[in-house]
Amino acid sequence: MNAANTLVYLIALPLFGAVILLLAGRRVDKWGHLLATAMSAGSFTVGLYQLSEMLSRSTEERAISQKLFTWISVGSFNVDAGLLLDQLSICFVLLITGVGTLIHIYSISYMAEDENRRRFFAYLNLFIASMLLLVLGDSYLNLYVGWEGVGLASYLLIGFWNQKPAYATASKKAFIMNRIGDMGLSFAIMIAFASLGTVSFSGVKEAADSASEPTLTLIGIMLLIAAAGKSAQFPLQAWLGDAMAGPTPVSALIHAATMVTAGVYLIVRSNFIFDAAPTAQLSVVIVGAITLLFGALIGMAKDDIKKALAASTMSQIGYMTLAAGLGPAGYAFAIMHLLTHGFFKAGMFLGAGSVMHAMNDQVNMRRYGALRKVMPITFVTFGLGYLAILGVPPFAGFYSKDLIIETAFDVGGAKGIVLGSLTLLGAAITAFYMTRVMVLTFTGKKRWEDDAHPHESSFLMWFPMVILAIGSVTSGFLFTRGDALKNWLNPVFGIEEGYTKHLIAPIIVSMMALTAVAIGVSIALAKYHFTKVAAEAPENVSYLTIVARRDLLQDSINESLFMRPGQALTRLLVKGDAKVIDGAVRGIGQAALSSGASLRKSQNGFARSYAALILIGAVALIAGIWVVTQ
Repeated sequence: MNAANTLVYLIALPLFGAVILLLAGRRVDKWGHLLATAMSAGSFTVGLYQLSEMLSRSTEERAISQKLFTWISVGSFNVDAGLLLDQLSICFVLLITGVGTLIHIYSISYMAEDENRRRFFAYLNLFIASMLLLVLGDSYLNLYVGWEGVGLASYLLIGFWNQKPAYATASKKAFIMNRIGDMGLSFAIMIAFASLGTVSFSGVKEAADSASEPTLTLIGIMLLIAAAGKSAQFPLQAWLGDAMAGPTPVSALIHAATMVTAGVYLIVRSNFIFDAAPTAQLSVVIVGAITLLFGALIGMAKDDIKKALAASTMSQIGYMTLAAGLGPAGYAFAIMHLLTHGFFKAGMFLGAGSVMHAMNDQVNMRRYGALRKVMPITFVTFGLGYLAILGVPPFAGFYSKDLIIETAFDVGGAKGIVLGSLTLLGAAITAFYMTRVMVLTFTGKKRWEDDAHPHESSFLMWFPMVILAIGSVTSGFLFTRGDALKNWLNPVFGIEEGYTKHLIAPIIVSMMALTAVAIGVSIALAKYHFTKVAAEAPENVSYLTIVARRDLLQDSINESLFMRPGQALTRLLVKGDAKVIDGAVRGIGQAALSSGASLRKSQNGFARSYAALILIGAVALIAGIWVVTQ
């Protein structure tokens, strides 16, 4: 079998599952979740087959494509519905389908009591199919279709329990803010078509060599806006915390392993644009650096376990974005951190779901405590993810995060010092708030209510957590051994050996990072482990803590700058519509009624009046003809 001809099955299998579950209705309630899980697992199997076939080919022949049909053909402009599988996209395919399948298995038990479980699994399948189209599309236009599909599926999943108004509002917020980012992608496609005459990756790459820097900069900025929306990066990050309203498996799938990484994928896939547009590339670095600290500061003040993890996700994606903005030196490390993050953060979200499941859906960590004794598997798996995100050797995050920190310092000059210092500060803050999460949840004295009866989750829930925990331990070592991932991605990014030179010895950078981590852990232990933790959040706190609890005022700023002026403009337009547009229509109608009423008065029923009017009309007509003919 030709491997290229099987690419479509990666998308077709989960899409088939979604269609069947949505169209068949209640008739498949008993086994719909099994079908969806089988479709996701089938797609993962096809991904493994593609990887094995890719490894059997030479480096130059590893990238393959499949043309499905001609989508757009207008003059010289042609766009095929085509798929591209190369060294970069196969990483995402395996991450999406592998982690996605584990989350499907977890959800079988987690959503067992939900009467709409079938619909939930249909949305999961739809999301995976859309995400696969996003990473497999061979052009920006094909990517855009998957991009919008992901947005739709995330809206349906975040608002799955939309009977609760707050949850419905959260889904709408995520949808609208993502649409802002989507406009950036659509503008980028339009500019590429107008200036370069093509929207395929290969075509844009070729045309970029002769394109002007301002054009590429504009395209790069538009792509960055798109990435910021999808990956919850500054200034389009406000939706991520609210998106925790969805079921916990949704948080693990969308907001840890797949959807939020789409922006990073877009940037690294468009490496040929950013490499030729230094201003756009610098903008990527700035956005990543700001978001890195933004998310970390928010995470410090969150008592909601899911929102604390969401803030952590925002911060870790900031690391990836910063690395992607460092050019060829950072592309591979951005992807490495993306993959390791997919393991440990998905595992931690599933661990949070396990805790919530055992604690009557309680999300306030101040009402937990001492859960390690009653939930040992959840404690161990969550703890391994915790050590990975801290960057403690030999766990996965140590390798990927350290390499990003090294690359930041290697930029050199004041820029390198600033970026390197920011990444170290982010590591320290990460260590603080993640230790806070670990301590408040699993250690200390129990603080839960009397009606809570915590217990270990079922096999279907803890088994995926164990698999992800193994990945949290081993993946970093496997990716860095012999520069395996860097060499694997080299044909896509063109990573040169010169980028391996370090301005600061890696061992020194590692020691600096571990020192920062130790400081963060120590402060968290002193504050939350060795002192009594109140079951209620203290109100007598500093202004900075209040601001952090309110997500650094991001909602207030957005409401002041955009929502209220938008509402005022809307009211003005509504008033103008009522007075001008509707007024004109009503005026014409009123004039017609008035003229009709006037004419109606002339109909008096007297023949003599009618004869006189006829005579007057005839005289007027004759007079008019006479005047005209003179």
